[in-house]
Amino acid sequence: MKSASLWSLLPSVLLATSTIAGLSLADIKKVTTLPNVANKFIVELEDIANIPNKRSFPRSLDAIYSSLRERNVEFEVTKEFDTEGIFVGASVVLNDVAAIENTPGIKAIRPVRSFKIPQLAKKHVLTGKDDPQLPPNPLSTHLLTGVDKLHAQGIKGAGIKIGILDTGIDYNHPTLGGGIGKDRLVIGGYDFVGDEYDGRNTPVPDSDPLDECQGHGTHVAGIISALPGNDFNIAGVAYEAKINAYRVFGCVGSVTEDVLVDALIRGYKDGNDVLNLSLGGADGWAASSSAVVSSRLANLGIIVAIAAGNDGEEGSWYSSSPGNAHDAISVASIENTVVPLQTATVHGVTHDPITYFATLPFAVDGILPVYATSNDTTIADDACTRLPDSTPDLSDKIVIVRRGTCSFVQKLNNIAAKGAKVALIYDNGTGFAGISVGNFKATLIQAADGEFLVQQFASGVPVALSFPQSGGSINFPNARGGLVSTFSTYGPSNDFHFKPAIAAPGGNIISTMPLALGGFAVLSGTSMATPFVAGVSGLLLSAKGKSPAVAKSARTLFETTASKVPSSLTDGDPWHTATQTGAGLIQAYNAIHAQTIVSPGELILNDTANFKGLHTFTVRNTGKSAKQYRLNHSPAGTALTIRPGTIFPATGPVPLSTKAASVSIVPSSFTLRPGQSQTVIASFRPPTGLDASTYPVYSGFIDVVSGSENYHVSYLGLLGSLKNKQVVDNTDAFFGFKLPAVLDATGDIQTAATNYTFVDGDFPSVLWRLVFGTPALRIDLVDPAINLVPTLGARGFRGGPFFTFPHKNKAGSYARVKVVGSLASFDYITRLNEGSDPYSLLNIEEPVFANGTAVPSGAYRILLRALRVTGDATRQEDYESWLSPVIGFQP
Repeated sequence: MKSASLWSLLPSVLLATSTIAGLSLADIKKVTTLPNVANKFIVELEDIANIPNKRSFPRSLDAIYSSLRERNVEFEVTKEFDTEGIFVGASVVLNDVAAIENTPGIKAIRPVRSFKIPQLAKKHVLTGKDDPQLPPNPLSTHLLTGVDKLHAQGIKGAGIKIGILDTGIDYNHPTLGGGIGKDRLVIGGYDFVGDEYDGRNTPVPDSDPLDECQGHGTHVAGIISALPGNDFNIAGVAYEAKINAYRVFGCVGSVTEDVLVDALIRGYKDGNDVLNLSLGGADGWAASSSAVVSSRLANLGIIVAIAAGNDGEEGSWYSSSPGNAHDAISVASIENTVVPLQTATVHGVTHDPITYFATLPFAVDGILPVYATSNDTTIADDACTRLPDSTPDLSDKIVIVRRGTCSFVQKLNNIAAKGAKVALIYDNGTGFAGISVGNFKATLIQAADGEFLVQQFASGVPVALSFPQSGGSINFPNARGGLVSTFSTYGPSNDFHFKPAIAAPGGNIISTMPLALGGFAVLSGTSMATPFVAGVSGLLLSAKGKSPAVAKSARTLFETTASKVPSSLTDGDPWHTATQTGAGLIQAYNAIHAQTIVSPGELILNDTANFKGLHTFTVRNTGKSAKQYRLNHSPAGTALTIRPGTIFPATGPVPLSTKAASVSIVPSSFTLRPGQSQTVIASFRPPTGLDASTYPVYSGFIDVVSGSENYHVSYLGLLGSLKNKQVVDNTDAFFGFKLPAVLDATGDIQTAATNYTFVDGDFPSVLWRLVFGTPALRIDLVDPAINLVPTLGARGFRGGPFFTFPHKNKAGSYARVKVVGSLASFDYITRLNEGSDPYSLLNIEEPVFANGTAVPSGAYRILLRALRVTGDATRQEDYESWLSPVIGFQP
């Protein structure tokens, strides 16, 4: 079906940088910051055989150009794409999309989007081996995912080519091979843009993808292919794979989507087995050109890994494109297993400094003796009751208490009753992590350290501690490693696809940087998690062969062999929502050595209105002996994606409920001989006791267990109807007056009929914001007395009665809305956030329609309509609508 969009005919849209608390009309600047390029579109064409009246034209492109010229359509071609089976079309500049959308042979028309260089959650260039932010174990990510085991088996990515679409690579870096060429690590590539390109100017391409000014792509390359033996002891996931570098960003700024499409096609033609795109932007849909091409390449047997995004603080329903591509692997970020902590110095006995779980040193002066509340290091309820009367004054001591039975605060209250001011609680095996201690100066130490201190105290040794105020920081193996990064973007996509698909280490990752920018750095972002998955993909293809069948099964294999991600380190808390972690943390060794194949890896239950509760999946034994399987349900936390009592998304971290779906699994156990398969039926029932207006997204896993082998199928469902989710903000939360609104020439709210001359800044502006994605947003001029009752209310209406359209209309009621002409039209757009992109502004600076024709003098209203998700585009009832006050066009 043809998809036409007039996004970029918008004269001016402002996505302002502000916060919900501080916005005023004065904050609205009439500056265009569109996510797509004005008047520029990517037009996709049918194969030449399917174009009527093609005559003797050798290409689809030539046939369409001729057809448009015969109809006097003005257009300018800026780039052609002519790869049959992948993409045939062109990037064009034109003023009137409507003039070409019904042209035979045009398959789709999509706006050219713009993507910024990824904004990372952390960036620290290392100053040397003594840098306190240097992870103590640079290979911790390999240990977390089983990559180390594969390397030990000699599986390192040999024979695989991986293409990186990014800022280019400093291939002169010794850890990246020290050059470029067929015998090097970086074997080739292409610079599509040049140093000076910023997304707004004309690219200056050349054949050299060298990056010495930005660094993002060089860091990505090191995660995939850093050669061992470097100063920081890092090694890429697939360091025997070869790299092609495709530079799509300049030193600063953005990239337009036509460049990405060009680079994706080049990556395919160059024979890459894997493509890595650590880039993208909030989108919510899989309709962009780069997402469409990415999906097609994946269907041909190229593994395409794409970053999920770093917008976790924006909450749910904020998925990124091109990561939304249906068949690509969208990658979330997991925290690395190292964290910067503080150490205490031991006195009175020889012992290494003791690590305590705090990022800043305790403000404690001098050396204080240790006091243990119990000499028994196995006690289960240490300090859970009032301390004995014989307990001395503890105000000048460091109190050592064992974890267990009662809360930390209860223990601390009991020791505080004896004057204690500082306490160290030693772990009992539950986990060395940050803990909640109220206003007390206390934290955890490791079990072995606590037991040592207690033993010394019990033996009468005058053991004491001091807390250095500088020089005591170390990077410690992080027990919280493996939890999702808070910055990692939440899905699902607006059309309820399983995004992200999988997670990988992306928080606090050491890798290469251009030599001119320091050589090595620690960065955090899904940009770092994505090349990890690309590297694991290279290991998979190297071990299993590069057939399309292996490549196309990779996402399902990674999903079903992943390890589930906890939502916290608190016992009893649910698994983390799949809307942020996908199927879990990738386990490279398990994926490649899996002896059971489970398919599919995702079960989509849809929303309440379209609920699909009955699903099947297949379990196949590929091992050499019979296996007994046991199946059970592991629910994840249910994400409460909308703030209670509002239409606004819950910001991250999105609150989780333990109320979960229930599942009936048939059969729940069975035995398979080698080569045998079993179809499993899963019948789901949504959770109960939840407020559907918070749009709870429930998720979880069906575990498939055979001995020490663990697999799972992930599922995703929504309590509530997407069709009922409000799209357009009609509240006064941002400005103190209700939206949408028309601003007059002075920037004030227009409340009564107003004439505009369109001279010297005398023009109206339409202000609105979206709180949910929409497949279609239309802004039209209509007759001032239109017979329409808007769903969002009208401003300044002083005319006669309105009438709703009859619902019984086989042709649909959409056609009954008579418009004078279109001002702007948007297809498949995401919601706005509450920080950097909180609202949109359409400046009607000239009295012209979107296609450039003049608006006749007269009185009109502006009709804004937004189609709700899953709504029928032909039914007016499925749109939200708003009417402006009367606007006079008097040029």
